[in-house]
Amino acid sequence: MVADPALDGLARAYVGLALRLDRVLPGVLDAHLGAPEDAARVAGEPAPDPDDLAREADRLRGALADVAAGNGDAARAAFLDAQLRACRVLADRAAGREVGFVDEVERCFGVRITPGDPDRYREAHRTLGALLGGTGDLAGRLAAFRDRDRLPPEHLSTGLRAALAALRERTAATIGLPPGEDVALEVVDSAPWSGFSRWLGPRRSAVTVNAGIGHRVTHLPLLVAHEAYPGHHTEHCRLAADPHRLRARPERQVFLARTPQSLVAEGAAELGLEVVVGPGWGRWNAEVLAAAGVPADPERGALGEAVETVMARLAPVRQDAALMLHDEHRPADEVVDHLRRWLLVDEPRARRMLEFLAHPRWRTHTTTYVEGARLLRPWLLGSGADAAPDPVTARLARVLDDPPTLAELRGEPVAAPPSPSPRSPVRRAVRAPWLRRTVASPRTSR
Repeated sequence: MVADPALDGLARAYVGLALRLDRVLPGVLDAHLGAPEDAARVAGEPAPDPDDLAREADRLRGALADVAAGNGDAARAAFLDAQLRACRVLADRAAGREVGFVDEVERCFGVRITPGDPDRYREAHRTLGALLGGTGDLAGRLAAFRDRDRLPPEHLSTGLRAALAALRERTAATIGLPPGEDVALEVVDSAPWSGFSRWLGPRRSAVTVNAGIGHRVTHLPLLVAHEAYPGHHTEHCRLAADPHRLRARPERQVFLARTPQSLVAEGAAELGLEVVVGPGWGRWNAEVLAAAGVPADPERGALGEAVETVMARLAPVRQDAALMLHDEHRPADEVVDHLRRWLLVDEPRARRMLEFLAHPRWRTHTTTYVEGARLLRPWLLGSGADAAPDPVTARLARVLDDPPTLAELRGEPVAAPPSPSPRSPVRRAVRAPWLRRTVASPRTSR
């Protein structure tokens, strides 16, 4: 890593911008791996003005274009430019300026979203029906299977600890973990999510799981893989244990939600189980849980894996719902009907999904799961021309330590960032009411 003083200076300024954005949008900063005194200094400043943060994002993008013109590290400059572009949108939202939903997603994540294909959903339903067998309503057959797969509540903590230990061992053997890392498990009775991870530092995270939703045996490894091993905790602790990399790439000291960085991180977390365990993870998980005294059947685990693989093809349905709600402004009942029809869930479950999608803080977050996994899968798990040449575990390590740019993942040339297009002057706006009652938003999982 060759130092570039000008680029490093802009990277450090971006870190400061990220820390200040978290003060006007609490929870947008998933983790800070830099010096604690840096965060403390920003926390002690007067409350930042979102309009000033918007101007700072524009200023840094302009300076970055000048620096990148004579710099050989196009990928690093492209990463910073994309992050700063998202920061401008976040500052606009914090200032109360409305941003169209599709435009917000594109400017924050670098992807242009469109509705999914109902024909693909129908094909997934046919495949699912063949897997489940039987006759009658498909939603009813799926619900019956999931009921049989339900984990008795008294076994949840034991199951979580067993899955955590097994996936930690797999991750250490395949990806590598630094010494001293650890994950604390917390179980709560009620929350609007199934689970989330919270970085505690310096190599420690807490994973909180909502027991109130009724977890399934097949879902446990997906949840633990996403949040801990080899997901978010693994990414954070590997970087935290590499001070040289953090000094050489100061921009990696912060993890910002609602940016391209989060799109790639969530995509990697969604696919992590397929990397460290691979095909057969359903049977493997059942055997791990059974050895810990948790009721789990390997045959049902194999079927559960097959069902989850098909259900992943229906993930865009949730993004459709977000488009219906925020872009087309359709009535809530229509959105619920769409979720129920294609995801084969009951009304209470659909309304819980709607609550998450409707929240102004999390309205774009579903895109990180859908488009993140869609973008990363060919590069990470593919074996053809789209895939990286390294073994799959090495590819995941690369994503965790030095994420490819969106252009790299798409197989496109990585170009130096252009000068930002002129924007109308930043005007003061009346703060949106939701900004006055914000709470820290957890990183959610499924």
